[in-house]
Amino acid sequence: MMNKLLMLACGALLTTTAVAKETITIATVNNGDMITMKELSGDFTAKNPDVELKWVTLEENILRQRVTTDVATRGGQYDVMTIGTYEVPIWGEQGWLTELSLGENYDLDDLLPAIRSGLTVNDKLFAAPFYGESSMVMYRKDLMKKAGLDMPKEPTWTFIRKAAKAMTDKEAGIYGICLRGKAGWGENIALITSMSNSFGARWYDENWAPQFDSEEWYNTLKFYVDVMEESGPPGASANGFNENLALFQTGKCGIWIDATVAGAFVTNKEDSQVADKVGFALAPDNGLGKRGNWLWAWTLAVPSSSQKSEAAMKFISWATSKEYSSLVASKKGWAKVPPGTRASLYENEKYLSAAPFAQITLDSIQSADPKNPTVKPVPYVGVQFVAIPEFQGIGTAVGQQFSAALTGRVTVKQALSSSQRLVKRAMRKANYPKK
Repeated sequence: MMNKLLMLACGALLTTTAVAKETITIATVNNGDMITMKELSGDFTAKNPDVELKWVTLEENILRQRVTTDVATRGGQYDVMTIGTYEVPIWGEQGWLTELSLGENYDLDDLLPAIRSGLTVNDKLFAAPFYGESSMVMYRKDLMKKAGLDMPKEPTWTFIRKAAKAMTDKEAGIYGICLRGKAGWGENIALITSMSNSFGARWYDENWAPQFDSEEWYNTLKFYVDVMEESGPPGASANGFNENLALFQTGKCGIWIDATVAGAFVTNKEDSQVADKVGFALAPDNGLGKRGNWLWAWTLAVPSSSQKSEAAMKFISWATSKEYSSLVASKKGWAKVPPGTRASLYENEKYLSAAPFAQITLDSIQSADPKNPTVKPVPYVGVQFVAIPEFQGIGTAVGQQFSAALTGRVTVKQALSSSQRLVKRAMRKANYPKK
């Protein structure tokens, strides 16, 4: 009888212990770095046996829809959300995110200032960067040499156009330049807005008046359309990051200006036919003090609706730590470590030797300033986006106009005129400037 009672007591104790485990739900995007995070998360649960992880892994657009709905309605479905630098300042200001406390050993000061700045509202950190990126020039060294040119580390847009034209051989299926043409606030608008900063353009003046009727915007879009007509691939209005990556990896592009994270893809010999022929340079400028490079980070944040914020922050601290980088390096190799977040990674000789794009990535990130993104003053934060809730809709609508100009369905002037009207109407409807 005593043995039975003892067994029952032990069973009750085990049940109580199991119930005491806390489960946190992590919503994340289905890209390679996040899949690796999930794969290696056994390291976290081994160190934190009182925490269980439930994963919700989604395609980027679906992820955005679901986490936006959940955070806005305070639904509480997720304890850790994967969001970008677009959402963080808006949601932090709205009170939708919990200020992060990541522990004494986290080394906040190791985060790159440009990345940390975009995740901070009123001196409070509301998200931790999992990986960061800017944009840069990737080019074929062999085609550049054949054209009799040398790519400067800091090229101008004028040089890029000249080089693209010289490298183009349409009969051989080689196009001098590949740029995003697919409509969307995170597709062609990311590229063209960053580009416009270097041409002296801006989305709004200090009083939130749209600026698409300016000479600077005309010069930006006209240059983009002209260079793509001269040296770009056919059907460019359908090309986003993935399509241009495929073109570059198969040897069909001379120059590609896009995200710095692509450096690891274009130099990977398993996937890229031109892996040993790729050079890197900073995004172009026009001599006005701003380069045409953006700034982005995929980050981990805790919604204020979460009832398990302490356990959620433990996970975020683990996933964005220096120790996590070492874990990835030990399992996958240094080239696969999530880039663009910590200064210490760019002081690590093992990483630098494994990643020929490392220094350009660091220089590109450090030159981007989300709080002062343009030549003229602006009332908004963001380099390739404007950190206001309305921007997703407005940005995509403008992206459609720019894509139409690229196909020749409308002229550059018509695309800008339509953009001016639709943005002005949207801002009036949203009651800008806010009182």
